[in-house]
Amino acid sequence: PAQLEEFLAAGEPPVVFTLGSAAVLAAGDFYELSARAAKKLGVRAVLLIGADPRNDPRNDPRNGPPRELPDSICLAEYAPYSGLFPRTAMVVHQGGVGTTAQCLRAGRPMLIMPYSHDQPDNARRMRRMGVARVIQRSQYKPWRVARRVRAMLADPEYAEQARIAADEVARENGVKTACDALEALHA
Repeated sequence: PAQLEEFLAAGEPPVVFTLGSAAVLAAGDFYELSARAAKKLGVRAVLLIGADPRNDPRNDPRNGPPRELPDSICLAEYAPYSGLFPRTAMVVHQGGVGTTAQCLRAGRPMLIMPYSHDQPDNARRMRRMGVARVIQRSQYKPWRVARRVRAMLADPEYAEQARIAADEVARENGVKTACDALEALHA
C-alpha cells in the first residue's frame, strides 16, 4: 500500500507485528497490545491487521471515540512479506511456517507468540537457531513485549544469526531437495 511505502521510506526500519494468514482471524487484543508495546519502546512499527475492523487498535471495543495512534505506527491490512520484511528491524509474529520462512529468508530476528498447531514447534526451533525469542500468549503484555524487543534489538547476536540463516536459505534449492528426498523413497 502507498501509505506503507511512504512510511517505510520516511525513517528507520520498523518492527512489524503480524499474525499471518490464519491467526489474524482470531487476533483478540494482539494489535492493541502491540501498539502499546511499540509506544513504550518508542520505535517505528507496522501493524498488519488484516481486514477485520476489530483488529484496528484505534477502535475502542466499548464503542467509545477512536483512539489516536502516534505517527510512528503504520497500520496496513496486508503487505507481501517478501517485500516488507527485508526493510524491517525485526518481526513479532505467531510462528506460522510461512511467516517464519519469510523472516528467515529476509534475515530478520523474531519474537514469536505461538497460537497453535505447528507454531510452538516452529518457535522452539527458531529459538534454538538463535534468531528468535518466544513469548506465550498469556504473557503477551505491552511491557513484556517492549522489554524483549528492546533486548533483542540491542543484542547484535540475533541480527547476526538471522543474517547467517538468510544466507543459508538463499543457497538452498528447496524444490530440488524435496524432489530428491521423494525419489529416494522409491529407490
